[in-house]
Amino acid sequence: MRAPLDDEIRLTDLRRRTSQKWTRYPQDVLPLFVAESDFPAPPNVARALREAIDNGDFGYAEPHGLGQAFAGFARERFGSAPEPEDVFAVPEVMVGVAEILRAIADESDRVVINPPVYPPFFHTLEEVGVHTETVELCRDGEKYDLAFDALERAFANGVRAYLFCNPHNPVGRVFEERDLRRIAELAREYDVVVIADEIHAPLVLPGAAHVPFDRIARETGVRAFTMTSASKGWNIAGLKCALAIASGDWSREVLRSLPEDMPERAGNLGVIATKAAFSHDVPYLDRVVSHLDVMRRFLRETLDANGLSAIGYAPPQAGYLAWLDCRELHLDAEPARVFYKRGNVALNPGTKFGQPGHGFVRLNFGTSSEIVEEAVRRMASAIA
Repeated sequence: MRAPLDDEIRLTDLRRRTSQKWTRYPQDVLPLFVAESDFPAPPNVARALREAIDNGDFGYAEPHGLGQAFAGFARERFGSAPEPEDVFAVPEVMVGVAEILRAIADESDRVVINPPVYPPFFHTLEEVGVHTETVELCRDGEKYDLAFDALERAFANGVRAYLFCNPHNPVGRVFEERDLRRIAELAREYDVVVIADEIHAPLVLPGAAHVPFDRIARETGVRAFTMTSASKGWNIAGLKCALAIASGDWSREVLRSLPEDMPERAGNLGVIATKAAFSHDVPYLDRVVSHLDVMRRFLRETLDANGLSAIGYAPPQAGYLAWLDCRELHLDAEPARVFYKRGNVALNPGTKFGQPGHGFVRLNFGTSSEIVEEAVRRMASAIA
């Protein structure tokens, strides 16, 4: 099976990259761990960066026009957009989360998260000094849902904030509008601040639809922030630019109260690239989404073809991260360690995502079908 971008992804070219994905491990290891994709550069982003380089435009970031660029994209993509003046520049999503929590919470406060979940959720809450309260996702077969009864108990117990991941990393779930409205209902009843991480929203795949929590918050009056970025959809994470979005007067004042040099902590090249991505490289994003739609199904077929049908896997509704249940393999060690030591494939250990990740691995299929096929072949050889 050929995926749309296969002919533009060559392992020899990837090996020349110096990002974390391609330099952390030895050359004989296939890296399918960190959430960087292997796709070619977005053409208009590349053009904007070349112009900036030619102009020596390496000064401090000025996010003028960033809100307009995102609002235009969100309106077309999601059918709803914030006011441009409610969009604030931050260096990274998790930096923005940390600064918001420092502004609204103290060391006695608790923040809810839903494991298995993006590891920096744990690290960031620890760094800020708040208490982490976990409400695990509930699982029905391969499908994950929010455990609303447990979530309400946590809210009723007086938590300060809810750090909500949608689309969810690592399980790939895109939550529906009814889920978001239930969250808003509970947050309003128990006076909980919602911080919605929507970094993977541009990569929602066919069959699902992203509903911005910002719209729900504005309609219901819930105190909320939305965090997002072009970093995943256009693979520009290293350029350091993300967005914090206010959903009302209170959250707008909180964002205005953050350190005044916060926009300067973003990279100027990141701001330039982000505006180009949202404004001019949506056709590129569409090609990426088409590729990932093929790849999420190709991964299941390839696992089965290589004798790995015992690995549980529900193709994600968004993004390029596969959450693989390896418990039926009955391995004595952490599965990611087995695949690395015996198969030369680097995956994320499920334990990094919290207690429910024991026996799981996260695999990045944001690459070519050839590389995924070789990685799965190596995984099969590791347990043969």
